[in-house]
Amino acid sequence: MTMKKTSLSAATNFKSEEVIELMRLVSEGEGHQLEFKRKATHPEKIVREMVAFANTEGGTILIGVDDNGALAGVKYPDEELLSMQEAIQKHLRQPIVYQDSLIPLAENRFILRLDIQPNQKRPILFWIDAKHPESYVRVNDMSIKASAEMLEIIRRKRQKKDIRFYFAEHELALMKYLDQFPSITLAEFQKLTGLNQYAASRKLILLVLANVLKITATEKGDLYSRM
Repeated sequence: MTMKKTSLSAATNFKSEEVIELMRLVSEGEGHQLEFKRKATHPEKIVREMVAFANTEGGTILIGVDDNGALAGVKYPDEELLSMQEAIQKHLRQPIVYQDSLIPLAENRFILRLDIQPNQKRPILFWIDAKHPESYVRVNDMSIKASAEMLEIIRRKRQKKDIRFYFAEHELALMKYLDQFPSITLAEFQKLTGLNQYAASRKLILLVLANVLKITATEKGDLYSRM
């Protein structure tokens, strides 16, 4: 992970313990459990980030921090928080567990900190409208739209049931493929085995749940690889 140099805005004239801890955190840079936002201009985007953290391992969103790590702060944090809460009410139907706090930088500049817990009843869905939900997961420093396979895996992992499967023709072909290549996509597995999308998807999901494979979400689709 690239370390970022953290700078305070010119208006900041003191370093409280909160600010010192904030600077330490920001110096780590954005990552699997940390996201910077300059403002809550588009609160629905912040809610998507919250969903991604809740569906993964939790994380922290700092509003008032530039991408380069500069602590610019926001002037009206209550307005930022209110717009975000309104977006939560609009786009989420499940409760999301988070804590908000304010870190003062100066008399009229604040950092709004959101600490999101991993949700016990995941996946959390983000409803674009009444009929179209989607969801997100956190991968490195990005929040990525979750596939149907990823959502099914998240649901079933929560149930903690024993998974049984058999190494038959298609599973053996997959293992031989992964002896030569680091990962495989759903489409590649379909081509390899001749299975339709549903059957190929079910097999890959079972192999992930059985800890034979791991799934990694990417912007171009999921990758399946050996554990």
